[in-house]
Amino acid sequence: MRSAAPMTLNDRSTILSLLETRRSGRPREMVAPGPSNDELMQILAIAARTPDHGKLFPWRFMVVAPDQRDALANLLLEALPECDPNYGPAHVAKAQEFAHQAPTLVVLVAAPIAGHKIPLWEQELSVGASGMNLLLAAHALGYVASWITGWAAYSERVRAAFCAPGERIAGFMFIGSPGMLLEERPRAPLAAVARPWVPPSA
Repeated sequence: MRSAAPMTLNDRSTILSLLETRRSGRPREMVAPGPSNDELMQILAIAARTPDHGKLFPWRFMVVAPDQRDALANLLLEALPECDPNYGPAHVAKAQEFAHQAPTLVVLVAAPIAGHKIPLWEQELSVGASGMNLLLAAHALGYVASWITGWAAYSERVRAAFCAPGERIAGFMFIGSPGMLLEERPRAPLAAVARPWVPPSA
């Protein structure tokens, strides 16, 4: 088996810069162009290169084509009264906007294998890792991406349109070009999330 070529200092610097600068964009502010079909397939292939204990592939990527956005909007409008009986015109407008925002939409589906020796929690971690890989791959190709859930991800009607029994929507992954300059968001101080382990007293 051929091993990967050693990374140069420039390679490492580029990769670290990529990891340090990725951030999510607002889908409603994304503009064309989105990734080409070849680029999208590359993004999804990279998303699938994730830790996967047991080689179960407990995730799927459902690509919503541009000419399917109206159908998605209709689905959301059918589901809206079930999720919020007190919905009004503003909720309808927001659902319409959600369905049509950003040039590219991939629905990340969690498809764990129930009753398998690999714990469900580990399979769900793999789903999350695939989503992070997708965001990084889009960023590496010069696009901006965002991972969104919201009420639609938890609607039974919407879930049934994308998922088989036992599966659920992990998120709506919107991808496009930034329509405006992205501002850095606050990050947790490293000292608050990384600390030495202290063994319990005997």
